[in-house]
Amino acid sequence: MKLSVINYLIPGLLLLCSCARSRQQITNPASEYKLVWSDEFNYTGLPDSTKWTYEEGFIRNHESQYYTYERPQNAWVHDGYLEIKAIKEDYPNKFYKRESTNWVTRDSLAHYTSACLVTSGKESWKYGKIEVRAKIPHGQGIWPAIWMMGADRLQVGWPACGETDIMEFIGRDSSHIYGTMHYPSANGPASNGTKTETMQAYNDFHVYGLEWDSTKMKISFDSTVYQTFPVNDATLNGDNPFRKPFYLLINLALGGAWGGPVADSVLPQSYLIDYVRVYQRVP
Repeated sequence: MKLSVINYLIPGLLLLCSCARSRQQITNPASEYKLVWSDEFNYTGLPDSTKWTYEEGFIRNHESQYYTYERPQNAWVHDGYLEIKAIKEDYPNKFYKRESTNWVTRDSLAHYTSACLVTSGKESWKYGKIEVRAKIPHGQGIWPAIWMMGADRLQVGWPACGETDIMEFIGRDSSHIYGTMHYPSANGPASNGTKTETMQAYNDFHVYGLEWDSTKMKISFDSTVYQTFPVNDATLNGDNPFRKPFYLLINLALGGAWGGPVADSVLPQSYLIDYVRVYQRVP
């Protein structure tokens, strides 16, 4: 999500077709993997609190949305899906501080709300295969994402913790999906990213995936790999963030450093997640 520091490496664009998909049953993506964690969203109510928690407030990238905590209007499970909804509304800023100049705390009211669900403190994984089937929203200023950060983020900070963006989509560029790795380097934050043409991915559900081991990370769109990153490239002074556990984040952001100005006319917008599945290799 720290797109302001990305220098994209785009050796070529891969053209992928968007095609209709029915709701899928759980199957191992490859015989050497087993399912170790999932949420199929086959219930009604707030997201399962044994699996998810939330970011709250204004968080990063000078984004316009205020993330709410356990609020049905912004995150609700129904009809077999998790719905994350971005809404234009005035909402009180819990972290407001009078006379503050910090963009996180200076305003008493937020003018947009949304949700960011995370597994931090609940579950994290070192290596494996992550698959998320989702239907993304679109429109000027819309910025949905599926991504991961190092479980030691609070101890070491970003970018030392590492970050893997499995899917990012910005509404003003509706023909591309982005996959990016962020990590520390001798010259500061480094990024390795690419994008794939998707022919309006927002028109249907698609599977966004990451396959990760000690040597490489592969990002895919509907099982077609379009970004491969050698893990060794992130080694600095003998340490490598991509050889440590990571937690998962799913969010719908608005505006910010990369999303651009928000067009109020496109709101509200809903981000539908069919399932989240995490597999790891059988020993």
